[in-house]
Order: sequence, then C-alpha cells, then structure tokens
Amino acid sequence: MLELAILGFLAEGPLRGYELRRRVAQLSGYTRPVSDGSLYPAISRPTRAGLLERRTEPGAGAARYVLNLTEAGRAEMLKRLRKPADHEITDFTRFFTALAFLEEPVSFFYDGDRPLHAEEVPDPYRRGMLLTARATSRAERALLGEDAPEAGAARTENTPPTLEEPAS
Repeated sequence: MLELAILGFLAEGPLRGYELRRRVAQLSGYTRPVSDGSLYPAISRPTRAGLLERRTEPGAGAARYVLNLTEAGRAEMLKRLRKPADHEITDFTRFFTALAFLEEPVSFFYDGDRPLHAEEVPDPYRRGMLLTARATSRAERALLGEDAPEAGAARTENTPPTLEEPAS
C-alpha cells in the first residue's frame, strides 16, 4: 500500500520528501499512521530499483531532496493498478489506496487487453464496483483540490495516469 501511494503521488509530479510524507499521511488517515521508520525504507526500495529518482535540492543540504518518478516507476504503478495482487483489493485500506490513484477510465475488468468501462460490464455487482471506484476517485481528487491547493495545481499541470496508458 505504501509503495503504491508513493508511486501514485509522484506520478502527479516531483515532490520533496516531507511533502510526500504529508500526502501519504493524509491518504492513510489516523487509523494507519505513517512513521518515518516505514516511509523512508519504502522510498529507498523503489529508488534502488530505478523506479524513483532522488536528487538533493541545490543549496539545501543533504536533508532536503526531491523525488521524481521514472518511466520505469510509472510503468510499475500502472501495472499495479491494472493487475493488483489479491491482498491489495481485499483489504479496504489498500483497495481505497489503489482507488485514489485511478483516473477515468477505471477498470478492474478487461476484454483481452482493453479495459472495460462500467457501462460495458453486464454484471451489476462488477458494474457497481467500477462506478464506486469512479465516484471515489472523483471525490478524492475534488477533496485534495479543495484542501490542498498545491495538490490540485499539480493535477492540472501534469497529465494524470490512466489505466489505458501503455506501460513503457
């Protein structure tokens, strides 16, 4: 859940470490607080794997750095959203983390490689799941835009990822 949140927030644009920590904490809420002891290793793993770039801000010293998602990181995030592991969609907190980074069109169901839109899914339960995901994603984006103007600005300046983007 934590790595997906990191990848998802960085897909919106580069962030300083403390800003990323603030956004992850807002997403996870008070029920699952994010400690430095879990966040910074969760940043280090994808950095070592080439999914994130970490650069020190000029003149700010070693303690201040900016994180940026690489193309490999974007591909990994989209892969996790397209084909989530069972534990990522059966645990509500993890499921809602995945929903937070989905943009329309949202789909957990495919016709071959083509994601299905809610309107194309005949099963009412699956259609309901997609409609819930769409509404949740819209509501969270609106809330972030209202409560965190810088987050709303980042969303309009950068093209958000969609599940239809080809993985690089």
